[in-house]
Amino acid sequence: MTPAARSTQTPQRGTGRGIGIRTAAGSDERAHGQLHVYDGEGKGKSQAALGVVLRTIGLGICEQKRTRVLLLRFLKGPGRSYDEDSAIEALQQGFPHLIDQVRTGRGDFFTAEEATRFDRQEAQRGWDIAKGAIASNLYSVVVLDELNPVLDLGLLDPEEVVRTLTTKPAGMEVICTGRGAPRQLVQMADLHSEMRAHSGPEQGLEGLEIYTGEGKGKSTSALGKGLQAIGRGISQDKSHRVLILQWLKGGAGYTEDAAIAALRESYPHLVDHLRSGRDAIVWRGQQQPIDYVEAERAWEIARAAIASGLYKTVILDELNPTVDLELLPVEPIVQTLLRKPTETEVIITGRCKTRPAYFDLASVHSEMVCHKHYAERGVDLKRGVDY
Repeated sequence: MTPAARSTQTPQRGTGRGIGIRTAAGSDERAHGQLHVYDGEGKGKSQAALGVVLRTIGLGICEQKRTRVLLLRFLKGPGRSYDEDSAIEALQQGFPHLIDQVRTGRGDFFTAEEATRFDRQEAQRGWDIAKGAIASNLYSVVVLDELNPVLDLGLLDPEEVVRTLTTKPAGMEVICTGRGAPRQLVQMADLHSEMRAHSGPEQGLEGLEIYTGEGKGKSTSALGKGLQAIGRGISQDKSHRVLILQWLKGGAGYTEDAAIAALRESYPHLVDHLRSGRDAIVWRGQQQPIDYVEAERAWEIARAAIASGLYKTVILDELNPTVDLELLPVEPIVQTLLRKPTETEVIITGRCKTRPAYFDLASVHSEMVCHKHYAERGVDLKRGVDY
């Protein structure tokens, strides 16, 4: 969840759950690192981690700050390829000091009963690397992707993991993802966001995904999805163009912009990125004429992009609150989605009080349920992580 997706009933931080949208401008920044846990049966957990990776790299590109990310992936061994690999490798080539990636385990699914000695050895190898990285304090962000199911499978001792994470350096952000997070890890987490799957209609539109809810992970999941799509274009399909279009997020200060711009410079035919809206909070009942103009401008771009078939992935970030604020009508969106090309994937994000009609079209609907969030305790958001 970006600061733009952090909504409050009034401008004061940490109150209510309304549809006011905070932008990057004017945000304070915390110094103390937080422990993030993403779990649940719904889609978006690893994508959210990838979104944070994109932001952290972007922060390192655009500012002279000591920032470095370790992406350590359990249960995703080198024997299997993933869409995001090529995009991460491209960023590594351009900015090798900003990101390290390690894979461990095998790539196929298995149960606790089917776990082998190799699985336990690989889990321990990954955890030894994680412990060393945490102790070194060389990284500002450590992503432990799919650590939760490794613990759930009994491949590592949860008590040891919790003890290590308790002693992490004060400024380090640690992100743990995957289904089945153990109780001990959830209890100590500063943020716990559950990705809850909602079953879509049997005839849901293939390639229409919606990420909503009060919890963190909506925009970050969309950014991770964008990174995957760009990687697919680099490695597999040079025609796989990606459009990332964001509402209610005008102005500057979003760290993902620099990383996306770097990818666009290397692969200008693969990715386009546009923002719309004022560099200010839009409150329900206080909409200004420019808010309607900006929302409509972005929608005209989105409608043309979807209808054209030129883009195979179109990300409509914060479209849901834009509709909820009545800056856009619902019916044109429904009609555009009904007529979208089959090969065009559309990802829509953002919280909303009332579900728009196009939710009923989605083949994937993942609700980010907020069980715990450091912002509710008055902890500031952080550049390169939250926005």
